[in-house]
Amino acid sequence: MSIKNKISSHGLVIVYTGGGKGKTTAALGLAIRAIGHGWKVCLIQFIKGTRKYGEIESVKRLAPNFEINILGEGFVGILDDGKSLTEHKSAAKKALKISHKKIISGDYQIVILDEINYALSLNLIEVNDILELIRIRPNEVFLILTGDNANKQVIDVADLVTEMNAVKHPYQKGLPPIKGIDF
Repeated sequence: MSIKNKISSHGLVIVYTGGGKGKTTAALGLAIRAIGHGWKVCLIQFIKGTRKYGEIESVKRLAPNFEINILGEGFVGILDDGKSLTEHKSAAKKALKISHKKIISGDYQIVILDEINYALSLNLIEVNDILELIRIRPNEVFLILTGDNANKQVIDVADLVTEMNAVKHPYQKGLPPIKGIDF
């Protein structure tokens, strides 16, 4: 069944950005709400990939309405990164190609491009890559872009932008990421 028969004819481009916690969580919350209405969601991760993330394990249980494509090679230049910049760029290019296919497929009401803003700010992809994905998006598809440092050009063409601001975070006290809360 075509997605045009299931939702309004006007999707949105939504950006969750900022240095605060909760960008991916906000996108997943939106996805869970949509799945409750019978929508289909596709998540493509551009950066995360080497660690077991609780949110990914949880949403796997929502299949077949939720498809996950973990394509990143892990965080770039931090934590346990042992990959070259070339490997990270290659993974991001693959994620772009798959994103393009999923966005125009007609199979999903929502496509989440998780951490794509980081991929851009880390120079793994170009701003025109993101703008092209927005341009080819069928009008009825909701496209969600997450990650800090959203580019001004992307913000300008988005329909909804939410910035998460860090007011206080345990990292500031030197506490490590907490299983079940941070990953």
